[in-house]
Amino acid sequence: MMIKNCRIGFIGAGNMAEAIVKGLTSGSEKPQIAVSDMSVERLELFKTSYKADVTKDNLKVVDFADVLVLAVKPQVMPMVLDQIKDNVKNKLVVSIAAGIRTDAIEYILGSETKVVRVMPNTPSLVLEGAAAICAGTSAEEADLALVREMLSAVGVCIVTEESKMDAVTGLSGSGPAYVYQFIEALSDAGVKMGLTRADAVKLAAQTVLGSARMVLETGKHPGELKDAVTSPGGTTICGLHELEKGGLRSTVMNAVEAASKKSEELGKKK
Repeated sequence: MMIKNCRIGFIGAGNMAEAIVKGLTSGSEKPQIAVSDMSVERLELFKTSYKADVTKDNLKVVDFADVLVLAVKPQVMPMVLDQIKDNVKNKLVVSIAAGIRTDAIEYILGSETKVVRVMPNTPSLVLEGAAAICAGTSAEEADLALVREMLSAVGVCIVTEESKMDAVTGLSGSGPAYVYQFIEALSDAGVKMGLTRADAVKLAAQTVLGSARMVLETGKHPGELKDAVTSPGGTTICGLHELEKGGLRSTVMNAVEAASKKSEELGKKK
């Protein structure tokens, strides 16, 4: 089944659900979409902006959907799963709740339920997300392909094993915060050296964006691209020397490791 032929239901109308719906409805061939939430304001947004069917009744969305996306906060997930457990037969259930393992979902819905877990990130809101997906016990290759197509509408998507989802959380899930801090530091340096704040932020953000595109579109190793900027005895190598003295690489690696371990710890508390 292709996305354009699916009826996709969202339980939860938060920012990540909106990002996915925005991506799915940006093309010429749009799937049918229904959304449930308790917020009248959010439902009105989905209705007017994305032409989705909206309701406060989760079970109406379940009955509508071929693919059911659980876009609720982790702490309310058990309640939602208990509510829908008798109505999900033959549905593909997709969870974007952080830290909720597929076996925890299957424990309530049943191991025969097809479950795919997604770890998205916030740049999905501007259709530049980085997501990873993994399969539950009964999900098949075709199910993963369908979810991958859905997430590719808001950025890039990889398929991985669930054992690696904590590492994904530490890298791409938390990663935007690291990048924002780096952009802020670059712009602070620009201000220190005499640029206006507005100009410094614009130059810093565009530099990060352009550099990321160079990595993705050229397929070259970041180190190779770094070397292409670095002239013998030039300005860049002096700056890189200071980054090395400050331990940039090891600090970033430690940050990803710390966030990954915290994700693993939180997952065990679910």
